[in-house]
Amino acid sequence: MEHAADAPQWLAALENSGVGQAMRQSLYLYPLVEVVHLVGIAALFGSILVLDLRLAGLARFLSAKLLAKHLLRLTWIGFALAVPSGALLFITEATSIARNPAFLVKASLIVLAGANMLLFHIGAWRSVDAWDRDRTPPVAARFAGAASVVLWILVIACGRLIAYF
Repeated sequence: MEHAADAPQWLAALENSGVGQAMRQSLYLYPLVEVVHLVGIAALFGSILVLDLRLAGLARFLSAKLLAKHLLRLTWIGFALAVPSGALLFITEATSIARNPAFLVKASLIVLAGANMLLFHIGAWRSVDAWDRDRTPPVAARFAGAASVVLWILVIACGRLIAYF
């Protein structure tokens, strides 16, 4: 496999590793890992979306705390599937993907989504008892939920666009 002349050596090493070679050479491994990645994304985004919609003010009759508690396991399962499978997909063509504009935007959006979650948890979530059920969440919670939905949709879109850049 040819690498960009200016690619960092560690990216070329990843790409040329046994894992990288196996991912490129196996007829079934890459598609299998891609399916695992898609299932992980579905579980991760699906569970986040449900809670974000509640934070945005929908289904106020549901307890936000109980909903978060029940969805957290699915969120972590999705994360545990999406991250390692995404890393395997990255290793397959590390030197080119690391420079891919869609990948770079995707990675930045994931950081922003994480920052949004962190700010929500140290901010609006601390007052959840006051708006947990049958009340409109505060503006900060509604903003965090809406921002999260937008960020994760953009992450998914950028992930799909990696193949076209």
